[in-house]
Amino acid sequence: MWNSLRGWVRGLSRGTRRDAGMTTSEYAMGTIAACAFAAVLYKVVTSGAVSAALQSVIGKALDAQF
Repeated sequence: MWNSLRGWVRGLSRGTRRDAGMTTSEYAMGTIAACAFAAVLYKVVTSGAVSAALQSVIGKALDAQF
């Protein structure tokens, strides 16, 4: 009985030892991807058309009558 209980406990502990997280290289790739996305988003937001649209929206919001 004790041997089967020990085997069952070992099986549980083996399952919990697995590393389900990201490794260092995965963190590095995720960081690079996030930086690339931020750079693209920055370029889009600072482009002429988007900048003009944002200024228009902000201008209309500031000129709103209360």
